[in-house]
Amino acid sequence: MSAHTPSTTDNSSAAPRATPPAWAVLLAACAGQFLVVLDVSVVNVALPSIRTDLGLGETALQWVVNAYALTFAGFLLLGGRVADLFGRKRAFLVGLGLFTAASLAGGLAREPWQLVAARAAQGLGAAVLSPATLTILTTTFPGGAARTRAIGTWTAVGAGGGAAGGLVGGLLTDYLSWRWVLLVNVPVGALVLVGAAVWLVEGRAAAGRRLDVPGAVLVTAGVSALAYGIVQTERHGWAAAASLVPLLGGLALLGVFVAVEARTRAPLMPLGLFRIRTVWAANAVMLVCGGGMFAMWYFMSLYLQNVLHFSPIEAGLAFLPHTLSIVLGSKLAPRLMAVFSGKALAMTGGILAVIGYAWQSRMDADGTFAGTVLGPAIVMSLGSGLMMTPLATAATAGAAPSEAGLVAGLVNTSRQIGGALGLTVLTTVAAERISATEGGSGGGGDGPGPVALAAGYGHAFTVASGIIAAAVVLMAVALPRRRA
Repeated sequence: MSAHTPSTTDNSSAAPRATPPAWAVLLAACAGQFLVVLDVSVVNVALPSIRTDLGLGETALQWVVNAYALTFAGFLLLGGRVADLFGRKRAFLVGLGLFTAASLAGGLAREPWQLVAARAAQGLGAAVLSPATLTILTTTFPGGAARTRAIGTWTAVGAGGGAAGGLVGGLLTDYLSWRWVLLVNVPVGALVLVGAAVWLVEGRAAAGRRLDVPGAVLVTAGVSALAYGIVQTERHGWAAAASLVPLLGGLALLGVFVAVEARTRAPLMPLGLFRIRTVWAANAVMLVCGGGMFAMWYFMSLYLQNVLHFSPIEAGLAFLPHTLSIVLGSKLAPRLMAVFSGKALAMTGGILAVIGYAWQSRMDADGTFAGTVLGPAIVMSLGSGLMMTPLATAATAGAAPSEAGLVAGLVNTSRQIGGALGLTVLTTVAAERISATEGGSGGGGDGPGPVALAAGYGHAFTVASGIIAAAVVLMAVALPRRRA
């Protein structure tokens, strides 16, 4: 089985090259991941300016966000396998090149369709780039403390990119233009491209194998349809045909994909990979955790701006404790994993996150940053940082180098699908609580008041804490005590 291919096949470079400095490899991989994660959130703050400048309607405006998210989620597994088959350095350069070019096109867009198309191309580039960043680390750094530290840094940078999106987007939109939330990727991407071309060494673990085209088509279409259906539920509800058709169609396509992979001689995803306990268990936990953790960024941003009346820049600055705490947790995790098992650390981080989310659910209309936001921010973010590094390490442990890209794509897919599904559920429960609170208080007028909004956002954090608690239980049951 390919999942147990000896690691001696990992390097396929025709001419030997000097081993690049570890710091250069880590810097390139983390810079690429930072750009990918940053663009998930950086556009959100600029949406009102985009709507005014390009004259977008509400549906078109939604697709500025969704076009990136859907292509990113849909092509992640394929992007990960491309790195295995055609080379990790090549995948990194192609993915980053496409991402950078699409950022330039989006920043120069004059029509709504041009911006949406550019965002979709960005998502495709990110889907090729992101798995390559993690694969480069897992195949460059030997298993053990060195790899754990590298993954901890990668996790911290990724979390920092998500947290920095609001602040970066607010600064660029207020002081320059909404176009710079995309154009800023161009000089940074070009610089990273040059560094990666110089320092990264080509390698692939599946030389001689062909891409499983039927499997690639089926899994990409299936995940894309599933992600699209989840997005549609926010607007149409779960029972509407607009949601059910893509959801059921996506599940059916994924079922056919599994059947095809079981019979293909060189499958895109060897099903035997899921016999490795760390792989399936860590990805299952990632899926559930993603469903709860997205609340921290989304609903906190709404609470800060809609209830506490922070400006976009103030809201971005208010996320600094979240960012610093996640980075701290992610950097502490490798040191603590030398003393405690990864499972114990992941569960401890999960319990801290549950406490922080439950604490944050007590937000109200009369809250303040120091009294309502700061304490929960530190606790839930520190817990998240401590949890994600051992989970990412476990998810990539036990798989041979020939499957490294695929496993990296699977990790990101689990997190993205879990986040999309969880955010839809949390948005629904928040809206129901806002409506019930506003109705009970006899509200009306221009929209829900601060009391109703705070109640809805707080309820979303309560549900999110329950989701992460379920993930902790899953860790206790499914994760092995020691890394495979």
